[in-house]
Amino acid sequence: MNPPCQAALLRVYTEEARRDGARPLYESVVLKARDAGLAGATVLRGPMGFGESAQLHTANILDLSANLPLVIEIVDAEDKLRAFAAELGGIKDIGLVTLETVEVLHYGHVTPAQDG
Repeated sequence: MNPPCQAALLRVYTEEARRDGARPLYESVVLKARDAGLAGATVLRGPMGFGESAQLHTANILDLSANLPLVIEIVDAEDKLRAFAAELGGIKDIGLVTLETVEVLHYGHVTPAQDG
């Protein structure tokens, strides 16, 4: 991706407790995005939220089994994200998926950290 350029932002709204088989759903989506060669994915954890069920999810200290909201954000070319979103349709309980146009202003390269 060579900035500045037009791209798209795919957002997947879900919850910590949702699963895709044996794996957390958010982990499955991020790994699928990497396997699809998308530019990158980030999982954001929210301290409070609600969705279709209107059930409130909070990070209340008394609730040790918190099922907090998560948002997975992926930025890449719109056509790649539309194809990827179509693949996500097969995942049970995927949640809300949105797509919007964004302008990429900077796309830097980071040297991977070395274990040691």
